Amino acid sequence: MSDSHSDVILRAEGISVVYQTPRGAAHAVSDVSFDLRAGETLGIVGESGCGKSSLARAVLQLPRPTSGAVYYRGENLVKLSPGRMRSLRPELQMVFQDPMSSLNPRKTILQSLSEPLRITKVVKSERRTRVHEILDAVGLDPYRHGDARPGQLSGGQCQRAAIARALLSGARVLICDEAVSALDVSLRATVLNLINELKAEFGFSVMFIAHDLAVVKNVSDRILVMYLGQICEQAPADELYESPHHPYSDALMSVVPEADPQKPLPGNSLTGDLPSPLNPPEGCRFRSRCARADNSCLQRPEMLPLGSSAHLVACHHPVNAASVDQALETTSKSAAIHP
Repeated sequence: MSDSHSDVILRAEGISVVYQTPRGAAHAVSDVSFDLRAGETLGIVGESGCGKSSLARAVLQLPRPTSGAVYYRGENLVKLSPGRMRSLRPELQMVFQDPMSSLNPRKTILQSLSEPLRITKVVKSERRTRVHEILDAVGLDPYRHGDARPGQLSGGQCQRAAIARALLSGARVLICDEAVSALDVSLRATVLNLINELKAEFGFSVMFIAHDLAVVKNVSDRILVMYLGQICEQAPADELYESPHHPYSDALMSVVPEADPQKPLPGNSLTGDLPSPLNPPEGCRFRSRCARADNSCLQRPEMLPLGSSAHLVACHHPVNAASVDQALETTSKSAAIHP
């Protein structure tokens, strides 16, 4: 996939999300930037509370971020009028974690899926045809499942219906926020395969948020690793799993079990508790749980390339690398080639 800016469909620049609570300001997302390319699946992983869902909602302006910009096809969503934002919403869709609660329990699947078409003034006869086509595309029977209500369907069937509704709206960017975590293993694989098949057919881009590292690896082209509201590493999926450079990424990868009954289950290599977003550590936010931390970690590290230009890490003492000087050397060489 090209690294040129021409194929970037969505770009976030310096996104911060701060929630005001009775105990003070909670920094859910702090100065996060990333690109999403056309036809790409971008995985986002991290512990619960690291800001993954807040970042996803900020991208969709639900609500708008406290600061920063989100560019979709060149337009800054943060600056758009409510009317213009409403016209773009069909192209920016989210599939939520709980499929049952994301569908109206009083409406049939056919009625729920027809609603976006009704709002966009599609005539009634065409609505039914298009809903039947998309239900068939996601593996649901237009009559048996279409006339059912969410409570009459399984979790996997409801999630298929939720995906169908997003695509029926004309999604160009699909954000899956823990979209398979509520499903059992067999249904999880079915829904993941469905998303990949539909992405190939319809050509949309995906932001895939999950805490299951094995799932994220199997569906993602690139992966962002988040910790306490910040991105600490980003890389192509295979490269990140083969050689993570941030100590936090390395700890996450070490707990992914292998499909080998002879090998013992991995233990948790992380120590200490996740710091509070009400009072995040200065400098590197992982330093309070990092065995490699020293006084240099009181300064926030820059995101620098390590190994390849597509593998970026924000760490003063990266693992699986000679030293941080390797990152600085890579940056210098890149600057010499592309002045």
